[in-house]
Amino acid sequence: MKVEIPDNLKTEVPSSIWGKILTATPVIMTVIATALAGLSTSEMSRAQYSRSLAAQQQSKAGDQWAFFQAKRLRGAMQRSTLDVLTATTPVQPLDTSAINTGVAKLDDATRQLVILALTNPRQPSIPPTGPLNHVIQQALDALNNPDPAMLATAVAQLDDATLAQAVVQARNLASAYDAAMDPVTRGIDSIEQFLHAGDANENLKRNFVAARLAYNAARYDSEAQLNRSIANLYELQVRRSNRQADRHHARSLRFFFGMLGAQAAVIVATFAIAARKRNLLWTLAALAGTAAVAFAIHVYLFV
Repeated sequence: MKVEIPDNLKTEVPSSIWGKILTATPVIMTVIATALAGLSTSEMSRAQYSRSLAAQQQSKAGDQWAFFQAKRLRGAMQRSTLDVLTATTPVQPLDTSAINTGVAKLDDATRQLVILALTNPRQPSIPPTGPLNHVIQQALDALNNPDPAMLATAVAQLDDATLAQAVVQARNLASAYDAAMDPVTRGIDSIEQFLHAGDANENLKRNFVAARLAYNAARYDSEAQLNRSIANLYELQVRRSNRQADRHHARSLRFFFGMLGAQAAVIVATFAIAARKRNLLWTLAALAGTAAVAFAIHVYLFV
């Protein structure tokens, strides 16, 4: 927007300081209106970006919830099969000495993990980790709270970088757990091959199947817990991004209103130059411009 004052109007404007201020007012208000229009457009673009980011994060959260449900279902199936097996046939604790040949090719550390996994139904469990950031923990607790105001307050206190780091740590923990359990699972598979290839008695095979079912159930439960932790962190990111989108949208709307105020000041100031009684119109223009600038500053600093 460009404002040009006709020459015949310029001749009617006094050459005093008051006249110079009056002449410059439309130009200044035009610059302010243009700046506010740019800020409004910028905030709207940020709102659209944050909304798009929230959709991507929601998709990632949905993937983790799908993994969580699938692994919980697999764990439940393993336990159901184990219940049927123990209810229909006698099952005894696995005799680890009878499977030493099956694990002979494994290194000592892996052999101990395999024996522990087959003899302790609560293994393999997730290794202990350090506590989460207290702000993130409060937000996670608020996810299960029916009060939306509490969740909104907790999300407002989150830091994007800290939250992203927590997601990375959770995913790394899940990957580390999979890597740690992979040799154990392969070791159990080698024992199964050894028992089926040899002349092991049916009781030993049955006891091994029961131990393997208990191991698989515990492993799936632990993996599901890891997927749930990742999904909850993604859910916090979704709410954080949506909150930022709402904030940018509100700022865009307010900057737009400020731009309208500045444009109104341009119009009134232009009329003031052409009018005989300029004081009133110029005062209105100054008030409109000042209000527009003050409103924009307030939105920029506090909204």
